[in-house]
Amino acid sequence: MSEAFDYIIVGGGSAGCVLANRLSQDPATMVLLLEAGGNGRSLFVDMPTAFAIPMASKVFNWGYFSEPEPSLDGRPMDAARGRGLGGSSAINGMVYVRGHARDFDEWESLGAAGWNYQNCLPYFQRAESWMHGGDVYRGGDGPVGTSNGNNRKNPLYQAFIDAGEQAGYGVTEDYNGFRQEGFGPMHMTVKGGIRSSTRRSYLEPVRHRSNLRVITGAEVDRIELEQGVAKRVIYRKA
Repeated sequence: MSEAFDYIIVGGGSAGCVLANRLSQDPATMVLLLEAGGNGRSLFVDMPTAFAIPMASKVFNWGYFSEPEPSLDGRPMDAARGRGLGGSSAINGMVYVRGHARDFDEWESLGAAGWNYQNCLPYFQRAESWMHGGDVYRGGDGPVGTSNGNNRKNPLYQAFIDAGEQAGYGVTEDYNGFRQEGFGPMHMTVKGGIRSSTRRSYLEPVRHRSNLRVITGAEVDRIELEQGVAKRVIYRKA
């Protein structure tokens, strides 16, 4: 059976779910999202403290390995990649750390025009809903919920930070804000005690759109080109 779409997204992972959301904002645009894995829904995916379970599951992890590493006595390394809607954002450790501002500025100095930190900052803010609200560095109403875990209810949180300060290191209340160096509370892509994967943040809120179709269990066989332009995607149901 052949169907026509304006955009076909191959892979419903971290980027694919965002693209499905953004491209389908125009109701005149037909969008198809193909994902080889499942729907990504599971108590163990949503529960932050259970992240080791989907990480170890063939249902949610493709189970890739690196080539043998000479520096590891020839052993391969695990290269976990998410399988299912949300991709690796559904199985990762949820640690939310932006790149250092100087790294972005260095990119621009090396020729990546427009990629300085001040130009990228609005996009970080647009994506984020920080638990303490937006400010000049943080976003307050974006789709991805971010928090500092359980808001430091465990006394070991502060004890760890205090130990770093006593050892002579700097302290920061927000390493994604003005001061990026130092000991401070860990930030996570968690909202209301639930993992804020791209499936939950970007895809689920727009699944009702009539111009967006999502097919899971769809393994893409090939992309057919005509004069260098992709025209057809051939897939089979897993």
